[in-house]
Parts: sequence; structure tokens; C-alpha cells
Amino acid sequence: MKTTLIIYIGILLAAASCSRPERLEAGDLLFVVGEGSAMSEAIRSATASQGALPYTHVGMVTDGADSVVEATSPEGVRIVPLAEYLGRALRIDGRPCVVAKRFPDPAAAREAVRRARSAVGCAYDDAFRTGNDRYYCSELVWHCYRDTAGRPLFPTLPMRFRADDGTMPPYWIGHFAALGEPIPEGEPGTNPAAMAEDERLQEVRRWF
Repeated sequence: MKTTLIIYIGILLAAASCSRPERLEAGDLLFVVGEGSAMSEAIRSATASQGALPYTHVGMVTDGADSVVEATSPEGVRIVPLAEYLGRALRIDGRPCVVAKRFPDPAAAREAVRRARSAVGCAYDDAFRTGNDRYYCSELVWHCYRDTAGRPLFPTLPMRFRADDGTMPPYWIGHFAALGEPIPEGEPGTNPAAMAEDERLQEVRRWF
């Protein structure tokens, strides 16, 4: 009877351990399905892919794992409490639709956080173009995650602003007209949905 009780307690402890959420680490990427702002809806429409969550934002966990560095409009690059970051996500059964993924190289992750911190205060990249010392959310991650030779660890891909039916959403037409710039359709860039599908990233936690 005593042996059976010990085994039973062991099974319960093992189950509790398996269900415990993994602790976040510096450099973990938090992919978000955002609430329905005009920009979020335009990004969701342009980056939708079959079978993948329609992520519209990504941020990076900082050293203490209690805050997130992100590039967001109109504030630019900033650090916010983790609770605030989660609070802006779409809700599924009352829980934030956020997934944490981890790059397999801890040294690269720590260095990425250092670069991200140094970028705090930079403006948001409304034009979605690289090399202008301004950043949109996935561009910040792309800029910060580099190998020992300084090369970006995440690839770029031709940017797509058109919806699945090939039309250009009115949001983007108005957005770039206001900037006085052409829409950078097909130019190298990044987006949260494609970045989240990188096969090197390991999902370590989700809140929903």
C-alpha cells in the first residue's frame, strides 16, 4: 500500500512538472495575434498563410524576463512590462493569443537583447525599409539577431502588402501616400508571420 502511494504521488508530481509553463529567457520572441487596429488588419491580410497563426507583431523578452523590447507605432523602439505586452493581444477564452519561441543559440539571444536595448528610442519605421535607423517590429528582431561575423541570422523575403486576392488594401495605399513614398511591394523585408515559421525556433510557451 505504501509503495503504491509513493508511485501515485510520483505520477502526480511528474504530471505537474510537465504542465508547468517553461520559464521565459532573454531573447525569447513573443509572437502576437493583435487586436483589430487598421494596421493589424492590413498586416494580417498581407501575411496570411494557410495553417499558420496570423501574427501581426513580435517583441523580444529582456534580461529579467519581466519586460519586452518592441518596435511599435507610433512610439518606436521601447521597453514595456510583460503584462502590458500580453494585454494588447487578441483574447482566446480570455487568454492572450501570444506564443513564445526560442532561438537555439543562447549567446546570440543575449547579444540580440543587448542590441535591442541600444536601439530603444529609435523611431518606428513607417516606410518599412532597411538601413534608415528606424525599425518595425520584425525588422528590429532581424537587425538584432546576428552571427559572430555580424550577419543577420533571420532571412529577408520579398515584402508583400497585397491581400490574398491580389488587391492592395486601402490602408496601405493611404499610408504610403501620406508618407509620399511608393509602396515597397517586393522589396526585401520581414514580417512576424513568416519569422514565426522559421524551423530553428522552438516553441517554449503559449498563453491560450
